[in-house]
Amino acid sequence: MKPFTYEAPADAESAVRSVAANPSSTFLGGGTNLVDHLKLGVARPDVLVDVTSLTSDEITEREDGGLSIGAAVRNSDLAADRRVRERYPVLAQALLSGATGQLRNMATTGGNPLQRTRCVYFQDVTTPCNKREPGSGCSAIGGYTRYHAILGASEHCIATHPSDMAVALAALDASVRVLGPDGERTIPFPELHRLPGDRPDLDTVLGHGELITAIELPPRAWKSRYRKVRDRASYAFALVSVAAAVDVADGIVRDVRLAFGGVAHKPWRAYRAEEVLRGAESTEDNFRAAAEAELRDARPDEGNAFKVPLLTRTLVAVLKELCA
Repeated sequence: MKPFTYEAPADAESAVRSVAANPSSTFLGGGTNLVDHLKLGVARPDVLVDVTSLTSDEITEREDGGLSIGAAVRNSDLAADRRVRERYPVLAQALLSGATGQLRNMATTGGNPLQRTRCVYFQDVTTPCNKREPGSGCSAIGGYTRYHAILGASEHCIATHPSDMAVALAALDASVRVLGPDGERTIPFPELHRLPGDRPDLDTVLGHGELITAIELPPRAWKSRYRKVRDRASYAFALVSVAAAVDVADGIVRDVRLAFGGVAHKPWRAYRAEEVLRGAESTEDNFRAAAEAELRDARPDEGNAFKVPLLTRTLVAVLKELCA
């Protein structure tokens, strides 16, 4: 592990100024992703700026009926919150699908969505990886691709985003409050993450020194579910996952939000599938048509071609459950 300097600022504004002033510095929250990458030599910052106690660790009611989740709220506390379980079950289910109980006790609301989009080659510093070293090449292309992207990938990177929580937040139309050197701004959650393009080293649209301070959930009384398909029941990333929130009445899908995990460089908001379903009858044929519309541009290879039918079956099963 490369030696680094540790800083513990007094407030979030000081932390933002410190990181923004030094290109080789980074924020430290729960550390569940960063510490692993420090040990592996993947992350090599000169300075770690501790923000663990600088943002809120509370979940509060908003005037519009939604919830505001402080960036320091632990994943385990968020999943256990009665309001989240009752009003946003897709989020509670996604959180409980991720990692282990011990990691959920450390991981934070602000940090979980920012864990690096990655694959086994990214974490192996002996192999070329455009995410670690832009321009060095992508070892996954032509290599082991079981967990890799089938949507939105590029010739520079085919890794997938690992966060279950982020998939649920994308489906909920959440928003992200951010504090940066130039002040505060709000980002719609589906716009937070980037596709790889020719800059796979950039996972999000955040500028250096921008700090997530809270995540806002809009009011929603829709039924919702999260389903994750993986190789083993614990501590495994998704092969595919589906987050769905549906407003259905009298057999008609009045409105719907869908997001997929395990298939792209970012949580994949399924806008095409939503358009097919909106106003349609809640039938298995329409659910399958929605999946086919979303996966029309899928580009799997031999190692992950199974994801196309697997994701289709998973989406159909989730929608049948919600619309029953």
